[in-house]
Amino acid sequence: MSTKTDKIDRLAELTASRETTTGNSLWVEAMRRLRRSKMALIGGVIIAAFVLLAILGPWIAPYDPTDTHTWRGQVLTNQNIFVGPRAENWLGLDHLARDEFSRMLIGARQTLLVGIVATLLGFTVGALIGGASGAALTLGGAAGKRFDTVVMRFIDMMLALPSLLLAVSIAAVLGQSLTTVMIAVGVVQVPIFARLLRGAMLAQGGSDYVLAAQSLGVRKRRIALGHVLPNSLSPVIVQSTLSLATAIIEAAALSYLGLGNPDASEPEWGVMLAQAQGYFDSAPMLAVYPALGIIITALGFTLLGEAMREALDPKLRS
Repeated sequence: MSTKTDKIDRLAELTASRETTTGNSLWVEAMRRLRRSKMALIGGVIIAAFVLLAILGPWIAPYDPTDTHTWRGQVLTNQNIFVGPRAENWLGLDHLARDEFSRMLIGARQTLLVGIVATLLGFTVGALIGGASGAALTLGGAAGKRFDTVVMRFIDMMLALPSLLLAVSIAAVLGQSLTTVMIAVGVVQVPIFARLLRGAMLAQGGSDYVLAAQSLGVRKRRIALGHVLPNSLSPVIVQSTLSLATAIIEAAALSYLGLGNPDASEPEWGVMLAQAQGYFDSAPMLAVYPALGIIITALGFTLLGEAMREALDPKLRS
């Protein structure tokens, strides 16, 4: 857990340290570095392509992804007869004679939906908890410190658990559904956002503008909620990009374990990967396609997130 919390705390410190070492806006400097980053460019292109395919998937998919009648009889799993890529089916047919290319396109939308909703859930709940804890410390007082201690120890316990194990446990309790996957993955993200925002608010607490506001007699509540909190959101936004990559992988893992959408006919990359494992010897590409989709998409969000993290780090400023 120490490595995980160290990374979170380091990102939380970047906003305050950056703004005190340069007179330029944090995001102006960050965007200037991002424009020169090949890693950010590659990640942005991957994400743009993924989002575009997810949005336009239903309109550009050549066939109904649930259709099992058009090519019935061409796929015989009991005889290890499968249909590979051809002119009318660019990625071939799956084990139920459904067009694999159409299923990949439609599956991208569901994968994106799960990732975004789960990340927004983790961001919202985590920001509320971390903001309350950071504000309690900023406002000072024994009650605020006790509140922060209790909340942070609970957050640390959540961070100590392996994220996938925690997500599987939550999904198993709530039952099999797409909503369950979103909630389970979102809950896993909560402690990360909470600790990050709380750390960013503490880092902002010693900034010059906070001291100036205190010297002018501005109330501590207004300083904490009106100034410190908004200025602490930058590293949290960066983390949301990285969390999207994690959310996509964990959602696919839950679907692979059979905890996702109970309707197996609806295309989703994790479900497609699980369905293909029984035919890996005869048709390995049925597993390769969804696996590559998950890997490349997660890579795109990771590259962009890491590039944003580096752009915020004053040690890497040229």
